[in-house]
Amino acid sequence: MSYSGYKSLVVRAEDRVAWVTIGNPPVNTVDATLAGDLKAFATEVASDDGIAVIVLQSADPEFFSAHADFEWSFDPSTLMALADPEADTSLNPLQQLNERLRTLPQVTIAKLRGYARAGGVELAMAADMRFAAADRTWLSQPETLMGIFPGGGGTQYLNRLVGRARALEIVLGAELFDTSLAERYGWINRAVPDEHLDAFVDSLARRIAGLPPGVAAAAKEAQNAAEASGPVPNLAEEAAAHAKVYPSPPEVVDRLRVVMDHGGQTREGEVGLERLLKGIPWAHRS
Repeated sequence: MSYSGYKSLVVRAEDRVAWVTIGNPPVNTVDATLAGDLKAFATEVASDDGIAVIVLQSADPEFFSAHADFEWSFDPSTLMALADPEADTSLNPLQQLNERLRTLPQVTIAKLRGYARAGGVELAMAADMRFAAADRTWLSQPETLMGIFPGGGGTQYLNRLVGRARALEIVLGAELFDTSLAERYGWINRAVPDEHLDAFVDSLARRIAGLPPGVAAAAKEAQNAAEASGPVPNLAEEAAAHAKVYPSPPEVVDRLRVVMDHGGQTREGEVGLERLLKGIPWAHRS
């Protein structure tokens, strides 16, 4: 497999490990380019018996992935244009993408540095494991401050990682979590000192890749089966609920335009996105 020709990904395959590096400036937004590249990579790697482990990481130490493209709120048809006719059509395009990644036969590891919010952290949650640079990584689901809620699989993935009560706190509280709290909640596997993160993930990935052929894939399959009702049974329910708030009503779209005018989806604005969102009042229409 060549794993080339991507616009927002660089893939290096070595010793049965594929290192997938996101590079989609300015803040690694999950947009049509990145979504298309991730789908293409997942389609190609799914049949590659020479790859046992996939490590998803960022070229930008400040942003793993900011969130999904705000432009999709202004023109929902641009998101729906990404729908995969070969996937479950009851799911929206982001759910389809994340499920394509989540159900890969390979073991997947998200190595996190910087901000991972909304669609960006949903992407990380689609991986089998998440390891983060301690005190250099922040996670958030701030979608409710945008008039929606996590709709790329986030509600389903969160429940299984942190439990229902904490998932509701994360979704409705819309606060920025540091690695200490994210680790305590189970949102990430482990917070690793930044200077040791690369070596830690490298060692784990190579150790898994060095197992006898088929062992890791079979173990992953068995772990999935351990969840009595199936790995992620209610994505269609999430999609149906999300359709109640997206496409957004005009007052929400207008507010998001103000967010964009004040730095949304720029590096400066994204560092304090929750603060920016909270600082712009809702204009409720009667």
